[in-house]
Amino acid sequence: MLEKSEMELGGRTLSIETGHVAKQANGSAWMRYGDTIVLVATVATEKENDLPFFALTVDYREKFYAGGRIPGNFFKREGAPSTAEKLHARLVDHSIRPLFPLTKIETQVYVTVLSYDGENDPSVLALNGASAAVMLSDIPFIGPIGAVRVGRIDGEFVVNPTNTQLEESDINMVLTGTDDSIIGVEGEFHEVKDDEVFKAFEVGHEAIKKIIAFQKELVDRVGKPKREVVEVERDEELGKVVADLASGRIKEANRLPVKENRETALSVLKDEILEKLEEDYPERGKDIGEELYQLTKEDMRSMILDEKTRIDGRALDEVRPISIDLGVLPRAHGSAIFTRGQTQALCVTTLGSKMDTRMVDDLQGKSFKSFMLDYNFPSYSVGEVRRPSAPGRREIGHGALAEKAIEPVVPAEDHFPYTIRVVSEILEANSSSSMASVCGGSLALMDAGVPIKTPAAGAGVGLVMDGDRWEVLTDILGEEDHLGDMDLKITGTKDGLTGIQMDIKIGGVSFDILQVSFERARDALNHILGKM
Repeated sequence: MLEKSEMELGGRTLSIETGHVAKQANGSAWMRYGDTIVLVATVATEKENDLPFFALTVDYREKFYAGGRIPGNFFKREGAPSTAEKLHARLVDHSIRPLFPLTKIETQVYVTVLSYDGENDPSVLALNGASAAVMLSDIPFIGPIGAVRVGRIDGEFVVNPTNTQLEESDINMVLTGTDDSIIGVEGEFHEVKDDEVFKAFEVGHEAIKKIIAFQKELVDRVGKPKREVVEVERDEELGKVVADLASGRIKEANRLPVKENRETALSVLKDEILEKLEEDYPERGKDIGEELYQLTKEDMRSMILDEKTRIDGRALDEVRPISIDLGVLPRAHGSAIFTRGQTQALCVTTLGSKMDTRMVDDLQGKSFKSFMLDYNFPSYSVGEVRRPSAPGRREIGHGALAEKAIEPVVPAEDHFPYTIRVVSEILEANSSSSMASVCGGSLALMDAGVPIKTPAAGAGVGLVMDGDRWEVLTDILGEEDHLGDMDLKITGTKDGLTGIQMDIKIGGVSFDILQVSFERARDALNHILGKM
């Protein structure tokens, strides 16, 4: 039976329909904003799995018929997801992933763009639709969440600007959040002051609260009863046995500043503990491994919250040592190696002619890019063996973030009539490799003689939170990202910000935490720009 709700947002009608299509999915939402229509369907398995991660798949697909177009490829049908589709899927994934309490059931959220009016953004509609579809289903979800795009035209903030309005906007930012906190941010700016970006957060959050109330009204009417969430209890006896054997060694390992030494020490310890407990706890290797992981995580977080120190010995607001090598490749037009701690990026600039522009074929039609940045992450950069493959969502996402960060300082085509390609090859990685790509990319452009307006750089900060206690960490390590609660990246110049991206692993962060995080990231950004 069809159920529908409508609200006014940004001078247009936003509507959600359910119960008419895709009824065999656990939940579905037919979202409409203007003449843009997105269908979001979600399904989750009944049986639990034994995977060591939450098997959530988010697919975002744009149908060319949505904009009245036939695909421009040889086969004249939709193929593998485009770069834009992968970026939109990644955005939805990052916003909803932390809010699923049942992490042992395989879950899929499938977004299909069915109609596109050329003005109203389907990706933000997809974010709201993903929340609505899961909330309407029987899948437990700590939501709903709301999403908006925020722009600024002639100094005035605009919620959900049209594509035409965005051409005049110096802010283009997508915000997702709950009633009282922010969950995800993705944005690009034209050197906008930090405090103005923060004001955009507040404007966007007011609209988010209205969207959440709108979703709740429909869910209260027709939402399905949720599956029971049974908290998995830790085996206290096993936990005590493992803690007695391992706690001291874990504390020692967590205080080894070099990543490889720390990983080796923890790996050797795990093997020893498994061997010692094999007879008393047969076939409990997975549970023992989980206990060791929790002990490692708790110790690292305790170091930060109680001792105000980090696993590599730095202060909470200290940036890792930075070194820069310019012109390292004699035949490339421009090159630089940017190293920050154990994160290292080789960035290379190549200049070409108008014939070298990159064609993009999507719902908007065919367009051509004269500035592009590509990011590569070979497995040797983290000391792993992995079969090389086509760029995945992560590589595409990091490349897009770095590209947006640098683009505002790149000269316009009429002033510098060349196609510019920057490639970032990650040679070592211990977090914030995308930010190293921004720094190295700016340096490689200058080494090639490209008259950029001013250097752009990037910095990341993290968060460890326990109840009311929290600490913001400048320039986080990979382990601090993995075992922490937030990864906030900002990019910019001495005059303002050019980009932002935030992912969290908890249900949201408050504006107080965001304010401190912004200030800390800006301090790190200024420090890095000074080195450059």
